[in-house]
This record gives sequence, C-alpha cells and structure tokens, in this order.
Amino acid sequence: MHPISWARHKFPPTVIRHAVWLYPRFTLSYRDVEDLLAERGLDVSYEMVRRWVGKFGPAVARNLRRRRCEPSARWHLDEMVVCVAGKRMYLWRAVDDEGEVLEVLIQRWRNKAAARKLIREPLKKHGFVPTRITTDKPRSHGAAPKEIGVSADHERGVLRNNRAEVPHQPLLRRERKMRRFKSPGSTQRFVPMLAATHNTFNVQRHLISRRTSRAFRARAMAEWIAAIAA
Repeated sequence: MHPISWARHKFPPTVIRHAVWLYPRFTLSYRDVEDLLAERGLDVSYEMVRRWVGKFGPAVARNLRRRRCEPSARWHLDEMVVCVAGKRMYLWRAVDDEGEVLEVLIQRWRNKAAARKLIREPLKKHGFVPTRITTDKPRSHGAAPKEIGVSADHERGVLRNNRAEVPHQPLLRRERKMRRFKSPGSTQRFVPMLAATHNTFNVQRHLISRRTSRAFRARAMAEWIAAIAA
C-alpha cells in the first residue's frame, strides 16, 4: 500500500479523512461537504475540500483496490455517453458478473481501439484472462479481445449485458450533481476513486439481513480507514 503523508496541512488528518470520505461516498458537491463540516464547527472552504480530494483521492483509490479480492472470471464491457467540457465522449467500464468495477476509462472514440485499451488495463492489474466476456452488439467490442489474444467465450446482447449497465447509475447521479464534467483529465482522475468507493461500500443491502448488513458495513468502513491511514 502507498503511504499517505499528512504533513504541512493546516487541518488535522481526521478532518481531511472525513472530507475525502464524504465526497465520493455520497452524492455531494464540494459546497455540500463544506456545509456539513461547518455544522460541526469546522471552517473549511469548498476549494480546500476540492484540493484534498484531488490530492488524496487517487492514493486512497489505489489502496482500496489493493485490498479487494480477485474478481470473477466473467467480465462485462460497456460504454456510456458523457458530456465533458461540452464535448461528447465515452465512458468505458469493465465489471465482473458480481458488479465489481474493474476499470473505468474516459475515451473520445467508440471503436475497436477503445475497447482494446479497456480490456488491457484489467488484464495487467489482475494478471489473469477471463473465461467469458459479455458486450453489447457493436462488432468492435468482440473484435478487440481477439486482436490481443484473449480466447474467452464472447456473448453479445443488450439484455445479457445488464450487469454492466447498473454500475453506471452512481456516475449518472454524480454527473447531474456536478452539472456535467469540466475536463477529461479531472474526470479520469475522479471516476476511479468513485468506482473504488462504490466497490467497497456496495454491500447489496437488499439481498441480506439487517445484522449481516451491519457487519458488512463495518468491514467496509474498516477497509476505508486502513486505506486512507496507510
């Protein structure tokens, strides 16, 4: 895990950790986080929260990913249209069949090269080849795995790829809250942090009992504390 240094900051690490946790965990703006901290007697500007998230967010996301278990061998690939700085771009996402987000990329094109890049990243990070890949109907989605030598079974169909559609919902809510994304670079830095936070705290509460939900939530919070305090 990458160490996180809290040196040369005016506020104590506890305040910074709480602000960095609030922003990706809930659908809040920087000004919302500022108001929540002000209610606790902390005079922190929204610009300071933005700097904290930009500085510590990527490191926390990396630490959270390192603490996750290995994904399943059945992957789903999908893309959605987003407006970044007034331009039409595509947010590509790879998830496994349990909803774990493996990779998120902002790309300008919806073609074979973009799909190939999306597949290569989780292959490098996780070090194994999936046994099945499910995509939408575009032919470029099926051609990309073959081009890089992935011999997994390929399924194509909109209904079969519903597993990849559901993880788009947190990002859609965030896009509305932020009134669209401002630049490709800042968006690419933020979406992995949002995905890592979603992976950690998505405990499927509607499928488990209240007692199990409390245990999973406590474990998720412990993972977050360990990642941000490393």
